[in-house]
Amino acid sequence: MSETVGQAAEHDARTLGALLATMPAVERVIASEEAQPLIAQYGRTQVLDAIRATQDAWRRDARAGVLANEDKDTEPFSLERVIADTVRRLAERTQSRLRPVFNLTGTVLHTNLGRALLPDAAVEAVVQALTQPANLEFDLASGKRGDRDDLIDSLICELTGAEAATVVNNNAAAVLLLLSALANRKEVVVSRGELVEIGGAFRIPDIMSRAGARLREIGTTNRTHLKDYEAAINARTALLMKVHCSNYAISGFTKSVELDELAPLARQHGLPVAVDLGSGTLVDLAQWGLPAEPTVRATVEAGADLVTFSGDKLLGGPQAGLIVGRKELIAKIKKHPLKRALRVGKLTLAALEPVLRLYQAPEFLQERLTTLRLLTRPATQMQEAAQRALPALQRAVGDAYAASVEPMFSQIGSGALPVDVLPSSGLVVRYAGKGGSGRALLKLERALRELPQPVIGRIADDAVRLDLRCLESWAETAFVAQLAELRL
Repeated sequence: MSETVGQAAEHDARTLGALLATMPAVERVIASEEAQPLIAQYGRTQVLDAIRATQDAWRRDARAGVLANEDKDTEPFSLERVIADTVRRLAERTQSRLRPVFNLTGTVLHTNLGRALLPDAAVEAVVQALTQPANLEFDLASGKRGDRDDLIDSLICELTGAEAATVVNNNAAAVLLLLSALANRKEVVVSRGELVEIGGAFRIPDIMSRAGARLREIGTTNRTHLKDYEAAINARTALLMKVHCSNYAISGFTKSVELDELAPLARQHGLPVAVDLGSGTLVDLAQWGLPAEPTVRATVEAGADLVTFSGDKLLGGPQAGLIVGRKELIAKIKKHPLKRALRVGKLTLAALEPVLRLYQAPEFLQERLTTLRLLTRPATQMQEAAQRALPALQRAVGDAYAASVEPMFSQIGSGALPVDVLPSSGLVVRYAGKGGSGRALLKLERALRELPQPVIGRIADDAVRLDLRCLESWAETAFVAQLAELRL
């Protein structure tokens, strides 16, 4: 018996050896005519690495007895197959990790999908800044070194009514810098009902601790009074702070102190009032039928000495954190060492300026500001697009699924107006087979993500839902065309 086993093993080894011997040498592959276009595109180094990786993987599969040869008419290690596998490996290796996707989640300002989409004017400005030198920190009038904030602070002040402004890389950084510069080793008075947590477990108490400030909580979760602020003020108080609760809402038996009440108290004690607006907007959204949000200008006019807000949320620009307010306070903030660490680069400034300039012509804002255009799209537009895409989607998913067009609700996202929704329409796919639908829906959701341009939807109410609010007409054709490549 042992001799039989030994003989079989020896025979298998000889067979494996003969099979591996048919593998073309790396030198032959790299010198082949078929490899030359690859070398011209990817370079010899990458092509050589991909060929070796292909052959190493085949050797492992052959030894494990799992070598696949889908084409029975060709040798398993033919030159053609080596080239084909090398092409696949090179494509995978060089594909960008940051890829465009179709955002069909129904969330317009989706943090995980990049938040606000930039308008054309901003894109053109970024391209110019990428390809040409620019006066980032050069004063063209004097010929001397300048301040990069000078590029946009006058524009920000014009739009907000503030005396001065500065920009950092996001709103969390803006809050951190403000507290570090003005409240290190001192107390900051905040209502307990405003101690919010936003995405990524960013919490106001945590950022205060990192800034070296001591949090002085007042009031209760649902009710805070002016007398609570007054009782908390002492010799160690640096400032009073309000945080706009843009990512949640408390209703019922509630009481909060409005800014126009709080500002006189702060003045009486010689203290500044800082307001973190989070997703703050520069215009009244109600004029376009959207839920109202406090504007930066209204906050400044109500008595805020400093206001922080994001550039990539309701403002509709690039990721940035803006601080506006009294000139002497902004000057102190800009002198803090953290300012240099948190400052923005030329690409952010290049994108932010044209976005801000759109607000100088508010009559064109709905048309030209991408975020506002998406938020104000009528539901009929999405419904018509869904009807056009429905046949292609049904063909792609097959008989195992049933696709339909249904009304749904979008949301603004990124913590802005959390309880408000926007009427929308989209595609809904349900499992039509027998048994549970959970695995089938997950399979479909994954297949959509594996398309050349991944489609990101959501699973809810026992269906895959694709809200078409963010699918504008220019992208509709590409979305429908690639549905034919869906593999379930």
